[in-house]
Amino acid sequence: MEQQRTGANSQPLEGAGFDPAFIPGLSSPVKDAPEDTKPDEDLEDVEDVEDTEPEAVEEVEAEEKTDEKTDEKTDEKTEESEEVPDDGPVFEASDRRARISADAKGVRLRLDEEECEFRWDEIGAIETEAPRFGKRFTITVHTPDRRWYPIEIEATARARFNEWETQLDEVLDAYFEAEDA
Repeated sequence: MEQQRTGANSQPLEGAGFDPAFIPGLSSPVKDAPEDTKPDEDLEDVEDVEDTEPEAVEEVEAEEKTDEKTDEKTDEKTEESEEVPDDGPVFEASDRRARISADAKGVRLRLDEEECEFRWDEIGAIETEAPRFGKRFTITVHTPDRRWYPIEIEATARARFNEWETQLDEVLDAYFEAEDA
């Protein structure tokens, strides 16, 4: 009889079945070092503060406050510049979890806290699908590099599907076709 080894001798498997963020060809993430070998960052910060004089600490805090104020002002300016009024068609559809909007800037998808935005030059095609039964309207954004981003919007009634199709077609005719020409 042959002896069997006990214990785990096999290496853990890698791949999309075990890691949803797995992309073939990319190296695996770096493993974290054990906590025993990690430096205690909190203690380093405390030592730095104790060694400095109170006046120096106040100066650093004052500089941080002015940096925050300038960051807020630049954020406000970028928000104002992004809000360019446009008289063209706009498509918006949403439910309790998902949202899609398309306008002159491009297409924005949102599902829970996750968001992505596509400019019109980043879009290869937009596909819509209305189910035969049910109330989930699917919109898929295809990019030229063969990736696709689907989002499902739950309609209050099946009659909304035709309304959404019409609105989206107007937006695509106005912006998507103009980019290709």
